[in-house]
Amino acid sequence: MSPRKLKTDPIILEMPSQKMAVVQGKGSPDKVFPKIFPALFGSVYTLKFDLKKRGLESFKVSCPRARYPNAHLYPKGEWLIIAGIPVPDNTTSLPQKEPGTEVKIETWEYGTVAQILHLGPYDQETKPIERLQQFITANGYEIAGPHEEEYQSKPDAKIIKTLIRYQVKKKS
Repeated sequence: MSPRKLKTDPIILEMPSQKMAVVQGKGSPDKVFPKIFPALFGSVYTLKFDLKKRGLESFKVSCPRARYPNAHLYPKGEWLIIAGIPVPDNTTSLPQKEPGTEVKIETWEYGTVAQILHLGPYDQETKPIERLQQFITANGYEIAGPHEEEYQSKPDAKIIKTLIRYQVKKKS
């Protein structure tokens, strides 16, 4: 009998590339997010309602994600944060809602990824991250992309839900 899989067990799966509305900031997430998320959400929701108003196919706004390409190299106050929300593939421009914070369009590549669901405060992510990294190695993979988090609940939720994800590739 195989052990029962828990929602918080690490997994490896395939994800397609995704067109994203993206903003950047530098510093600790608790300081950066309040500055960049209004621009990101404002742009994405304006796009959604503009499509609906014009009678075009709209979309469901997904959970925000953030990539931390240099978190392993610098102290938290110096992190580069690239936050994004998926938008339809046919999106060619985004409305700009916050002066001084440009929202751009990028395609985020995925392919094979490893991820784990963390339930709890952001400052308690270390153990799940270590568990995910051990799982990646134990399954013959190595990390091939930046640390990414998908925020599946609001920061003030009773139980905070965060998907922690890495692009991975088979070890050569």
